[in-house]
Amino acid sequence: MTSEIYERLRRVDPDYYTFERVNDMVPLLDKVRRLKRERHAVLLAHNYQRAEIFEVADETGDSLGLALKAAEVKEAKVIVFCGVHFMAETAKIVNPTKTVLLPDPSAGCSLADSAPADAVRDRIEELKQAFPDLAVVTYVNTTADVKALSDICCTSGNAVSVVRSLPARNILFIPDRNLARHVANNVPDKNIIAWDGACYIHEQITPEAVLQVRSAIPGLKILAHPECRDDVLAIADATLSTSGMIDYARRSDATKFLAVTECGLSDLLSIEVPDKQFYRACKICPFMKSITLENVVESLEKLQFEITIPEETRRQAERAIHRMFEVTSRDAIPLPPNVPVE
Repeated sequence: MTSEIYERLRRVDPDYYTFERVNDMVPLLDKVRRLKRERHAVLLAHNYQRAEIFEVADETGDSLGLALKAAEVKEAKVIVFCGVHFMAETAKIVNPTKTVLLPDPSAGCSLADSAPADAVRDRIEELKQAFPDLAVVTYVNTTADVKALSDICCTSGNAVSVVRSLPARNILFIPDRNLARHVANNVPDKNIIAWDGACYIHEQITPEAVLQVRSAIPGLKILAHPECRDDVLAIADATLSTSGMIDYARRSDATKFLAVTECGLSDLLSIEVPDKQFYRACKICPFMKSITLENVVESLEKLQFEITIPEETRRQAERAIHRMFEVTSRDAIPLPPNVPVE
C-alpha cells in the first residue's frame, strides 16, 4: 500500500513526498477511509487540494464538477467537502437533507469576500434603475447570500455559455473582474458590468513569469485559468477551467504543459496524467491548503464543522444553481418541487 501511494505522490514533489513521509501518512489515510464507512460519508475534493487528500477523495473536480457530484449524492448521509467555504455551502444548497462538513472553518476565499451581500444588493438596485432588463450572473466563488440574489450562477468553465443563454443584454457579473473581461471578449453583444473583485492568487501570476518558463522549455503548452489577468491569458495556448486543463492535457499530442493557476492543479495533473510533464508558474492558496488529513479525521470523528444556511436563502440560491445546471449540463438536473420558478 505505502509503495503504491508513494509512487503516485512522488510525481508531485519527490523532495517533499519522501517514502518516510508517505509511510507516516498511511495510518491517517486508513483512518479517513474507515471513518467514511462508519459515518456513511463521501469526500469531495477540489482540484487545488493537497495531493494526499486526493488519495481519500471519492470525487475530485472543479467547482462545476463538484457541484454536480454533490447534487447527485444519494446514499451518503455526510458530505465532507475538502475545499473552501463557498464550495461547502454549494454542496449544502443542493443537498439540504445531508450533513455537510468543512474540515477547517477558516478555509475562506478572498474572491468571495470581495462581494458582501449587502453591497451586492445595493448595486443591483442601483443598476436596475438604469438597466431594467439587468440579469445578475454570479460566479460560484460567492457566498450563499450572494447566490440567492442572482438570476443564475456560473463557473469559470461555463461562464461564457451561461451569459450567452440569457435574453438580457445588460449583465452584472459578480465578483471576478478578470473572468468578466474574458466573458465580455467572447460575448461582445452583451454589456458586461463587472464587479471589482479578483482572486489574489491568480492576480499574482505575471506574464513575465510565464514567458520565462516558456523560453526555457521548447514545445511547452500554456494552459491558463480565466481568473488570470488579461496579459497572462493573451500568451496562453488555451484558457480553461481546471477540469478543462486536465481534459486538454490528456487529449493533446503535446507532452509538456504549464498550468497557470493554483499549484494544486499541477499536483493533480502529475498524478492523473503520469506520462506527461507539468511545470509551474503558479501560486499556492493558503485557504485550500488549510485542509489536512488531520483535520479531515477530526471532522469525521466529531462531525465538525457543519455548514448551515437559512432555508429561504438556500432555496433562492438553489434556484440560481439549478438554472446553471439546466444551461450547462447534458443531463440537466430537474428543479426540485420546492424551488420557485419565476
